Amino acid sequence: MPFGSEGLSDGIGLALSGGGFRATLFHCGALWRLAELGYLPRLSRISSVSGGSITAGVLGLKWTKLRDTRFAVSTFIEEVVNPLRAYCARNVDAPAIVEGILVPFKTIPDFLAADYDQHLFHRATLQDLPESPRFVINSTNLATGVDFRFSRPYAGDYRIGLIEHPTFSVAVAVAASSAFPPFLSPVVLEPDPKSFSRWKGPDLYDQVHLRERILLTDGGAYDNLGLQTVSNRLRTILASDAGEPFDYQWAEGRDWLRHGLRVLTVVVKQARSLRNQWLIGMYKRKERAGVYWGIATDISRYGAPGALQVPASVSTKLAHIRTRLNAFNDEEQETLINWGYAVCDAAMRSRVEPNAQPPAAGWPYPAHALDAGLSTKVKVEESTDLVEAEVDSSGVV
Repeated sequence: MPFGSEGLSDGIGLALSGGGFRATLFHCGALWRLAELGYLPRLSRISSVSGGSITAGVLGLKWTKLRDTRFAVSTFIEEVVNPLRAYCARNVDAPAIVEGILVPFKTIPDFLAADYDQHLFHRATLQDLPESPRFVINSTNLATGVDFRFSRPYAGDYRIGLIEHPTFSVAVAVAASSAFPPFLSPVVLEPDPKSFSRWKGPDLYDQVHLRERILLTDGGAYDNLGLQTVSNRLRTILASDAGEPFDYQWAEGRDWLRHGLRVLTVVVKQARSLRNQWLIGMYKRKERAGVYWGIATDISRYGAPGALQVPASVSTKLAHIRTRLNAFNDEEQETLINWGYAVCDAAMRSRVEPNAQPPAAGWPYPAHALDAGLSTKVKVEESTDLVEAEVDSSGVV
């Protein structure tokens, strides 16, 4: 079925942003709280980008086990959180880069996909994802400049057409979604061009070379929140954003390299801000229900009674943890999961489920409760103190 032809429905969509292993872990915490609130079985569509796709891939492949235990939180922890924590304790990006440089006839993305397959997805294909909810793993087609989507029923983009019932591996889909440039990108697909379906929409279908060799990069290059595939189809949108806020800083670099990188940063920031503002505008105009929570959000803005206490200084530091795919220590992992859990709880109970009770057991990992602050074991990237304020679903800055 062509993109956009399903129409708007009353289902609930969840968007999981990019942000490397930081996003993978932050979303684990958010999903943990959604499981407690009974929202996992209510989801109609889960759209993911980059680090969020690592989490979504594992969640999708464990969906049957979760459903069989009625989405018990203990099953979620055992089948989703624990494998992802084990994976995020490994160094993934640097070894893939070294092997990709040294080994002929294989690329860095090839080694990244192989690592995902060996340690997380175990030869699963898109056909092993559940029929419902629909999991959509987003990447960016460098030729067409639009979102290239992987899901169980379809893979492709709206400019070149769709492959029905695709058999791409989940590992390749997630590698394409998390192919952060320049080192992990691009992922190259070479499908049979005849496997693409044509309808009146794809304006580039006649350019066969665009279907013979497809170069994909990180999904965040097009849509860092993975919003488009849920916002165009569902009336309720839950958005979990682990993307780093924009840092204001003096534009000191006048050389071509630093100046060019800063300009690129501003362009990317503007695109992400527009998508966030667009979503929040729909909330405020009541065109969509739901809520947005971000990794840099001040939790006190939600005003949820009994919310877990997280000082703004702590959430700011967590928003600046690195976005690499390298080893995160136990404290980094547990603080990020705690933070995703806490801010999701506050957001959901303030905007979506006002009658829900606060977390009965407190922090998922009490040893690293966020109201106690962070130790030096949590490594943050250098940044300025002037951080762009984020908005929650009420539009309050």
